[in-house]
Amino acid sequence: MVGAARPRQQQWNRSHNSTTRRVWETVLVDADAVAAGFVRVAACSLPVSLADPPANAAATAAQARTAAQAGAALAIFPELGLTGYSLDDLFMQSAVIEAAEAALAELARATADLPLALVVGAPLRVTHRLHNCAVVIAAGRLLGAVPKSYLPNYREFYEQRQFASGIGADGAVEIAGQSVPVNVKQLFEVRLPAPDAAPPPALGRRAPAFRLGIEICEDLWVPISPGAEAALAGAEVIANISGSPITVGKARQRRRLAQAQSAKLICGYVYAASGQGESSTDLSWDGQTAVFERGERLAKGARFAQGPVMTLADIDLALIRQDRLRQGSFDDNRLANGERTGGFRLTAVDLPAAGPGPSAKAADAAGGANGIGRLLRPVTRFPFLPDDRARLDQDCYEAYNIQVSALTRRLTALGRPKIVIGVSGGLDSSQALIVAAKAMDRLGRARGEILARGLPGFATSEATKANAEALARALGVGFEEIDIRPAARQMLADLGHPFARGEAEYDVTFENVQAGLRTDYLFRLANQRGGIVLGTGDLSELALGWCTYGVGDQMSHYNVNAGVPKTLIRHLILWVAKTGQFDQAVGRTLEAIAGTEISPELVPPGEDGELQSTEAVIGPYPLQDFALYHTLRFGLTPSQVFYRLRQAWEGAGPDDYSAAELLGWLEVFYRRFFAAQFKRSALPNGPKVIASGALSPRGDWRQPSDVDAALWRREVEALKARL
Repeated sequence: MVGAARPRQQQWNRSHNSTTRRVWETVLVDADAVAAGFVRVAACSLPVSLADPPANAAATAAQARTAAQAGAALAIFPELGLTGYSLDDLFMQSAVIEAAEAALAELARATADLPLALVVGAPLRVTHRLHNCAVVIAAGRLLGAVPKSYLPNYREFYEQRQFASGIGADGAVEIAGQSVPVNVKQLFEVRLPAPDAAPPPALGRRAPAFRLGIEICEDLWVPISPGAEAALAGAEVIANISGSPITVGKARQRRRLAQAQSAKLICGYVYAASGQGESSTDLSWDGQTAVFERGERLAKGARFAQGPVMTLADIDLALIRQDRLRQGSFDDNRLANGERTGGFRLTAVDLPAAGPGPSAKAADAAGGANGIGRLLRPVTRFPFLPDDRARLDQDCYEAYNIQVSALTRRLTALGRPKIVIGVSGGLDSSQALIVAAKAMDRLGRARGEILARGLPGFATSEATKANAEALARALGVGFEEIDIRPAARQMLADLGHPFARGEAEYDVTFENVQAGLRTDYLFRLANQRGGIVLGTGDLSELALGWCTYGVGDQMSHYNVNAGVPKTLIRHLILWVAKTGQFDQAVGRTLEAIAGTEISPELVPPGEDGELQSTEAVIGPYPLQDFALYHTLRFGLTPSQVFYRLRQAWEGAGPDDYSAAELLGWLEVFYRRFFAAQFKRSALPNGPKVIASGALSPRGDWRQPSDVDAALWRREVEALKARL
């Protein structure tokens, strides 16, 4: 049974720190990663031998082999890397042009057995003009050449002296018996080798492949770039091979542009610039390499290196595809720009299977029968929270003020009613109370118009009871206590419940009688005093159905916490304390509340004195918030969610879980999430807080209440069979 082992209750009570993410120092990649939607890429910068294509081809082939052994399916190299970027008029020499063509043929031959695609730079003569091209090579084939569209002719650049723009170019060049198309409008579908092992369920849904688009250096800097057109036409990964000599501040500009490009185009963006070996006549070169995805930098390489640089990262194609699918305006933009985004030629290539090598041997040694390779990217355990402390503080500032602003608007619209709120000394009710207090302050109203009520039941602890009263007193709100036990005993007796006969029967009726009475008292108090009931339940509880429907904590007049996941609530409370939103007495009480174990306190402690544990029933909130994020935000399959869970949480440490535990709690998530939709279909109003989504039936989440979750259950069962 999943809940038999007590979950690690306090592991996420600590301050948000580096333990929330992992960067695995390994180069393993396996079939599970491919099935889960990841592709490994390499951005490479090599010392170049000016005007020596054979030497550069040999160096490129050696680095490509290293990238393949590291599990990369794509390796890109700098602009004009087979000749050197800084040749000036030597590009017009036939010896250079012909040697570059021969080097391309040799490079294709030398890398024919590698399970990766290469993007290299070379000058190509097409009809009467010379083009600065990115050539895509895989499986021994020269798949196509994409010419540079926008040639700089300012400051230190004079490319138009030697090269023609690729805009409108449509030709081919014959190299070693292969006709290589030369056209800006080319996409390349790179199909990864099929895994030998039995694939996880998700693999059958989509072939392991990605679509590649190309732009070259200056193409990134123009308002409407070739990469944008390629992305709208279907490219999921954009490679930018760049020359780009370095001046002070330019590396920062490149990073910002590439990062923004990956965000706007919802893509992976791989960047590699020229480095050591380029001419120092008037310029210097830093060899900047980086990989970006959907607005985030995944990896960066050393600059000004004295040798080869290879920057590896795993791009999440599943998230890219889901983001584009959900953001309808992305495809609307394609339709609105049909002239630009139409007419792309798609060339597909099947990569050869990897032979035995260091990567395969390391994967076998590390993984064993049930192990998985580790990704070369940060894996956050708390996806609703940023890993950076400054960004977390900014998110808390915005989340708190979203809640406060929404509540002030609702109070104003309703004619300034009082606020009625039940306080338990737990996280959620404390957060709602400090939101209410700040809203009253902004409206210039007395905090005494907040009617906070403690409603102790059969299992209310003295600690939480004391915290609730201490917080209410410190805030200066109206506080009283209503003991619900006499009314609960009467109701249980009227129902003929065994508890009324002195039996220790603590079933769902016993629990919900208490939850319902608390809400009933609050609504009747609101009727009596001219107030509204402020809800306290959070996003995670709504996702898991951890609330009593109707006359219970599922219902209120307005719920400020409905858009806040449990893993964010604690940080919000600590942020309020840390930033001095209230006086020190309030801050000290909030810190004590933030360290309290989560419990509904509806069932009395057992003989061992152990409190009722929420997470022992519904699962650890960090794991369930992880599953919620990837289900709500991206709609990933169970196998895709499970793979990411293992990357973030699997291990043997005190804060880790086994694969079986993770899958067990994931099964609980799906069972509860689908069964609880009827509760979410009747949610009261409340503000959306996080961009990752909300569960309001009027906004982000609309689902039939009676849908059968068999599709998800079957996949979980298939995953169990593989463990």
